[in-house]
Amino acid sequence: VGSAPSRYCAAGLSDGLITMAAAASGSGSEQKRDGNLRKRRGPGPIATAYMVVYNVVMTAGWLVIAVGLIRAGLARGTYHGLYHSIEKPLKFFQTGALLEILHCAVGIVPSSVVLTGFQVMSRVFLTWAVTHSVKQVQSEDSVLLFVAAWTITEIVRYSFYTFSLLNHLPYAIKWARYTLFIVLYPMGVTGELLTIYAALPHVRRTGLYSVTLPNKYNISFDYYTVLILVMISYIPLFPQLYFHMLRQRRKVLTTTEESKKIE
Repeated sequence: VGSAPSRYCAAGLSDGLITMAAAASGSGSEQKRDGNLRKRRGPGPIATAYMVVYNVVMTAGWLVIAVGLIRAGLARGTYHGLYHSIEKPLKFFQTGALLEILHCAVGIVPSSVVLTGFQVMSRVFLTWAVTHSVKQVQSEDSVLLFVAAWTITEIVRYSFYTFSLLNHLPYAIKWARYTLFIVLYPMGVTGELLTIYAALPHVRRTGLYSVTLPNKYNISFDYYTVLILVMISYIPLFPQLYFHMLRQRRKVLTTTEESKKIE
């Protein structure tokens, strides 16, 4: 499906982090040799067939979400409150990305289980622990902002994987994969932050997922504080991740252009 450093292009902070961390994870010479060997061998025919089917299904799923958003918007004549029109497929296909962790664990995809797990669980967290759990934020425009960014990104990402597995990658898809993040990454991050921010007063008022003392386990947990810490983590990470992806884009697309000239 591609080497770890080029595997991800982001629409949100977690995706940007996985891009940078995946590149760093292969810095050891032994890791590079192992990764290159796996890349040369590639998955077996059965694994390849399975991955093609998986990526086609995921592409189709995110296309369903995209069409659902467009149809609902046209029918209502507004972009406000469109989340409920795509809530079920969004939850299903975003949760379906958990299989990507399994793919790494069994070696079908040569990427870090921990890093891929972080990316996927971050998305699942925002889908279930924030948007699903805090009903009041579902009508916020910020939800549509990150859902739209995720949707475009995933359609391109899974299409990229599918054509790469078939050894027939159109340049347009490769270009889109390494270019659209310029807009989609800030768009996704903005939507994610605004959604978490909108959830804060409701979480504080209801004590959602929080555990207070005293209790028989003698532990406490403040979900409100966790959400604030998550928001703060965006501040140092966003700039370095964004510029890292710009460097990756320049590297990949420049190499492609040079290859075309040689041909």
